[in-house]
Amino acid sequence: MYHDNIIYKKKSNDPRFLLGVAVVLFLGSYVMNLGNSALSHFLQPLLGSAPDSLGARNIAIGLGIALLGTLNFHVLGRLKFKVQTTVVWVELLVLFLAFFDTFNLSYSFILDKVGFLIIQGAATTLYISAIAIVIAFVLALVGAVAKLSNNGLANALASFYTSFFRGVPLLIQIYLIYLGLPQLGYVVDAVPAGILALALCYGAYMTEIFRAGIQSIPVGQWEASRALGISPFKTLSRVIMPQALRVIIPPTGNQFIAMLKDSSLVSVIGVWELMYLAKTQGRADFRHLEMLITAAMIYWALSFILERVQARIEKRVNRSTARG
Repeated sequence: MYHDNIIYKKKSNDPRFLLGVAVVLFLGSYVMNLGNSALSHFLQPLLGSAPDSLGARNIAIGLGIALLGTLNFHVLGRLKFKVQTTVVWVELLVLFLAFFDTFNLSYSFILDKVGFLIIQGAATTLYISAIAIVIAFVLALVGAVAKLSNNGLANALASFYTSFFRGVPLLIQIYLIYLGLPQLGYVVDAVPAGILALALCYGAYMTEIFRAGIQSIPVGQWEASRALGISPFKTLSRVIMPQALRVIIPPTGNQFIAMLKDSSLVSVIGVWELMYLAKTQGRADFRHLEMLITAAMIYWALSFILERVQARIEKRVNRSTARG
């Protein structure tokens, strides 16, 4: 939403709205039957001695959550925007950590394995994803141009490619490439097979992104370039694509982040990426949950870093386009 100069009354200062928030929190907590949950342990200092009956405990916990939640909402409403964002992030992170703490995790085991997961697993995941996204970028550009061309053969090949690889689950594509190509006499290792599957799958999705980005540029730009005698290739590379990047980059960045997570599927063919190592390390010591949570946190950290990089690239492209 765009900021405007109209001053609205803050809902966080409206007693009726705060009462509604408290009622919703209380009813939600009561319906979720949190009396026997680990949450009662964290609210014990607030509740005092826990009631004997489950219904009474549910009511007590509901009242505690309603009180804390409404007070928190009221205080957050008095803070500035950036401070609000930071505080909410910290609160949600604390809630996540408190939720994980209820699993009785072995933190010493996590600390012992996390370095190996990052150095070997996360590095392999980034390596596979980086190569696959480059190949997918090329496939998408070629596919988009083919789908926009007047050549029936090129259009048919591109549309069949996008239809098949968008319509078949990625896991099946991985198996088809890894197990199917040897039937034709081409034996591929697990890593190249995983990269090829990811590139083909996401290249199909990105083809539609590129096509939409190119079509977002007015046709008059093409006509003006052709009238000036500029070749179709130079028109595409020097006139159309620099402008289309503003439309293409945001969804392409999202596709790369999605590919980073979907690269976990190549673990089914034995690639030593993050998910594969998390499963094998957890299986060896019967610490599956510790390794899965650790892998999830690493994936989250990688995605967060890529989101920041994507945001900076978008700003730079927007500034370049505005100056142009």
